[in-house]
Amino acid sequence: MFMENEVPPVNRVDQIRSELANLVGQRIRVRANMGRSRIVERVGTLMQTYPALFVVEVEERRGRRARQSYQYVDVLTGTVELYDIDTGERILDFSEEE
Repeated sequence: MFMENEVPPVNRVDQIRSELANLVGQRIRVRANMGRSRIVERVGTLMQTYPALFVVEVEERRGRRARQSYQYVDVLTGTVELYDIDTGERILDFSEEE
């Protein structure tokens, strides 16, 4: 089934959830692949983590704010990428582990 050193996907989702829980209140950049070669990038504050998803409050045009929710599974698969706003480094990058 799983290789000895491979982390099961369920544990990875738990790992993503706990790491994001530590980042609540911090500003991050979210890059989401919406399909059909449509990629949306937004900057916002990580507001809350829930069992299956996390919420980012993003700045909209004219000073408005909107809340976007993303699933941990999307971070695991790379559909949603999170970046540190200060350093530009990717947070929770699983792509080179495979």
